[in-house]
Amino acid sequence: MRVLVTGGAGFIGSALVRYLVVEKGYEVLTVDKLTYAGNLASLKSIADRPNHRFLKADICDRSAMHEAFASFRPDRVMHLAAESHVDRSITGAQGFVQTNVIGTFTLLEAARAYYSDLDTENISRFRFLHVSTDEVYGSLGNGGFFTETTPYDPSSPYSASKAASDHLAKAWERTYKIPILVSNCSNNYGPYHFPEKLIPLTIVNALAGKELPVYGHGENIRDWLYVEDHVRALDLIIERGRVGETYNVGGKNERSNIDVVRRVCALLDERVETWCPHEGLIRFVTDRPGHDARYAIDATKLENELGWRALENFESGIEKTVDWYLENRWWWEPLQDHYAGERLGVLPDAKAKEG
Repeated sequence: MRVLVTGGAGFIGSALVRYLVVEKGYEVLTVDKLTYAGNLASLKSIADRPNHRFLKADICDRSAMHEAFASFRPDRVMHLAAESHVDRSITGAQGFVQTNVIGTFTLLEAARAYYSDLDTENISRFRFLHVSTDEVYGSLGNGGFFTETTPYDPSSPYSASKAASDHLAKAWERTYKIPILVSNCSNNYGPYHFPEKLIPLTIVNALAGKELPVYGHGENIRDWLYVEDHVRALDLIIERGRVGETYNVGGKNERSNIDVVRRVCALLDERVETWCPHEGLIRFVTDRPGHDARYAIDATKLENELGWRALENFESGIEKTVDWYLENRWWWEPLQDHYAGERLGVLPDAKAKEG
């Protein structure tokens, strides 16, 4: 099995590549532009594996994508390359539209050209999985869950760009009859997560004794999914899912942001000597624009059709995550040259209020 993975040096992408190379024994081509969030160190454990190769390329580069398909001849494409941080999208939306919309279009066109030239045997093996987010659905109230039929209602430039890319993938399946599937996942966490997102940023800042900013009152709720559970789901979806279908992936682990931060602090208190509890570093700051109140995924379709189950609950997953960051400073300390933990996505009036 030959699998082309875009964004394979990122957080979820690298976890997927390691899984496919080591656990599945597939031949994998990792394609990544290596932006600030792409890190070859995340692939260090498989760098010498004969069934893995790496291509530094931008998915917006039409000739590079056509060449990747022509030379590697994939049986499967798993498309994870994306700009993914909501805060960054608020003050820099153009890059999100370019990568997430134009990049997905370029990749789909390369896949279409490749697929049209396959012989009968290989055309029956080919599949394309477009990996997306639950943020395309917008915000939930206190009850209910996102399902595969929930109407799209994106709130941020990031989620709007991902919604657009989802629609492109679905349209290319319907119009050109390419065997494409789509997945939408809840918030991932785990090892090798670039420290700009809530959990790794909390860990890294707490270890440095820095303030831990929490938006609003920390009441926004997310459904947390351990990254290794997610990549097992992705492998199942592309292998056994029904072409043209969408599958939601969620961990059934709803937590408010403040509860997540407090739990990380408590775990660090148990593991690291400190002069005072880490919770004392928490600071509530002005909420970000368009901050969705709650996300929660109904993964019943994935569980019933494909037999997937999450192996980690939030307690087991967060302990593994904290321990990994404590044991792997070699990975995350150099990243602080790219991002020092400052708040992002603040509009000018919000900065004035905080000042």
